[in-house]
Amino acid sequence: QVQLVESGGGLVQPGGSLRLSCAASGSLFRIATMAWYRQAPGKERELVARIAGGGTTTYVDSVKGRFTISRDNAQNTVYLQMNGLKPEDTAVYYCHHEYSPAWGQGTLVTVSS
Repeated sequence: QVQLVESGGGLVQPGGSLRLSCAASGSLFRIATMAWYRQAPGKERELVARIAGGGTTTYVDSVKGRFTISRDNAQNTVYLQMNGLKPEDTAVYYCHHEYSPAWGQGTLVTVSS
């Protein structure tokens, strides 16, 4: 059973930056496509970014040029560097592991002045 632990969220002003981390258990991490999703209040969960085992990345249009997903296979950790944050980025952010149906507890990002 894969376990995912997200961290790094918090309150930040518009234009600020945060780096989210997701630590995953298990030996499949290095070949798994990992992804970050977010869910804003009253909205459905949406894909933000994904990174394949080989490093190929994709992003939702609303975060292109501002967010960067990366991974450290030696640490079984995936990151989301978020720059130029906007109020509409406010949400609970979750990471997802290709080979697991489970979700972590998420980490709350609040962008507000």
